[in-house]
Amino acid sequence: MSDQHYDIVIIGGGVSGCSTAYFLASSKDFSGSILVVEREPTYEHSPSAKASGGFRQQFSTAENIQIGLFGAHFVKHVDEYLMVDGESPDLGFREEGYLLLATPEMTPQMRENNDLQRELGAEIEFLNRDDLTRRFPWLNLLGLECGFLGTRNEGWLDPYSLLQAFRRKARSLGVTFVHDEAVDITYKGSVVSGVKLKKAGEVQTGIVVNAAGASGLTTISNKLGLALPIESRKRCTFVFDCREDIGVTPLTIAPEGVAFRPEGTGFITNCAPPPERDPDTQDVEIDYYLFEEHIWPILAQRVPAFEAIKLTGAWCCHYDVNTLDENMIVDRHPEFSNFFFVGGLSGHGLQQSPALGRAMSELIIHGTFLTLDLSRF
Repeated sequence: MSDQHYDIVIIGGGVSGCSTAYFLASSKDFSGSILVVEREPTYEHSPSAKASGGFRQQFSTAENIQIGLFGAHFVKHVDEYLMVDGESPDLGFREEGYLLLATPEMTPQMRENNDLQRELGAEIEFLNRDDLTRRFPWLNLLGLECGFLGTRNEGWLDPYSLLQAFRRKARSLGVTFVHDEAVDITYKGSVVSGVKLKKAGEVQTGIVVNAAGASGLTTISNKLGLALPIESRKRCTFVFDCREDIGVTPLTIAPEGVAFRPEGTGFITNCAPPPERDPDTQDVEIDYYLFEEHIWPILAQRVPAFEAIKLTGAWCCHYDVNTLDENMIVDRHPEFSNFFFVGGLSGHGLQQSPALGRAMSELIIHGTFLTLDLSRF
């Protein structure tokens, strides 16, 4: 790396860091130099490459719904944002909806959420039991009151394709990427002045953005006296085949938290482990016990055809979970005004990355959010 000074150094080259780099570099109000530091460019256990790729608007807060709406707009018009040399990235977006299932106890709150979603422009349809039977005859309605189906702008894509599209576009706009690890921060008074890299040494900078995921985010932020409620949680995804063709299947989330969706000729499924089996960890061992003892019984109950399935693969990644409320944290340091951070995305980072990158660029360039106020985060 020949240059040892950049106007902005972004720690973390995952989808949030790359989106921030893209939106900064593409802004007519910014003309500085940008360095993105990524310690693991293979993204082997990163949710930026290994998440299930979902995009949805079915949230309970207005900001998250609006973030989801912009995310859908972004991926459906990706050629307007991330085209390079006349080539538009193929994200493989499948607009086949999310189906959230509700018990009688869950229904009042979810109907209230649905009212807000529809008020803000999200096309989420309420389905009673008869609707569910007609639309999804493969579903066992035992214990269910209703469902909520995204009929437009919800679905899934290939996460790695979106990540690489952000990287390629950012590079084309002059952003520099380096394979290295940020190990320390230098500062003078209340102003951050540089980032120390493990291999390249110190890089001088005027602004630091910490988007390094759970371990990197907390380690670097701690050096500036900022303790964030973010932990690394392992999330395992399992691949299975089903002998029976059950027909049209949206990304379905059961009341117990088990999610599944089609993948190729089979399906993928995942679920957060019970709290007692969900420590702060960097462990990468697949938790097959979770599948056998928790996920599979729920799948078989909700979809009788899934009683006879064959597990064909699995992988894990690490979410940066905000233990306070599982929502993002996007802000600047209260004392070091040129140190910004984004994290705690809790599994929603991919779908929220377009809005987050845009928001971070606004906060850095203009000192405030312009298009969507994310100050509650």
